[in-house]
Amino acid sequence: MNNPGIRHIGPPVERAGKVQPISPAVVAGDQLVFVAGQVPMRNGHPAGADIASQTHYTLDLIEAILQRAGCTLADVVKTTVWLVDGKDYPGFNDAYAERFPAATAPARSTVISGLIAPVLVEIEAVALRRPA
Repeated sequence: MNNPGIRHIGPPVERAGKVQPISPAVVAGDQLVFVAGQVPMRNGHPAGADIASQTHYTLDLIEAILQRAGCTLADVVKTTVWLVDGKDYPGFNDAYAERFPAATAPARSTVISGLIAPVLVEIEAVALRRPA
């Protein structure tokens, strides 16, 4: 049975021609938007060779998903970031700060971890929808 307080934002995630059991985002209670972890992949390949370009591309993906949910990056209240290599942190942080200025940046956790995709970064986000 579907919960009427939960709305899934698509389109469905497809990898290698197969639809995955992942929603790009879920709106809960018409207020909170949970964006699944996004990676900088384009046509099966990393979208950029360095951490800055991959960070910007990943945030572009998140921004597009948020728009479908009626939000912007300014509505993000929390992000979780996975970096493959701690040496990429300064470049990541600089690129991230271009999109989230320090004075209004969301809460953030940053973790060093391996990733399934052959990329340098993965980012997920939680946003608060503004009342209609």
